Amino acid sequence: MTTVAPRPAVTVETTATAMSAAAQAPAQAATPAALPSIHTRFLFTWLSVFTALTVAQLVIGPYVMGLPVLLRNLVVTGVVVPAVVYALVPTLLKVRAAALRRRS
Repeated sequence: MTTVAPRPAVTVETTATAMSAAAQAPAQAATPAALPSIHTRFLFTWLSVFTALTVAQLVIGPYVMGLPVLLRNLVVTGVVVPAVVYALVPTLLKVRAAALRRRS
């Protein structure tokens, strides 16, 4: 004959505590890094815009040279702004975060 140990009683409190602990675990793991200071973001944005405008003027410049100034600026900024917003600044922020992680 085998003896079976009694199961512990499950209460609403223990279930709620377990559920809240499980809900907090992923939230803590997915905590985003703090944003850099406004001065750092300014520097990254300025570096990105300067670089993108220089490259765009070298690459696109000869093709839009005959266009009126407003249309030329529209074309150049239509290329540069998405490149800066979606590619250059996020990449610089990721590089910065990786460098800070490596330091600590």
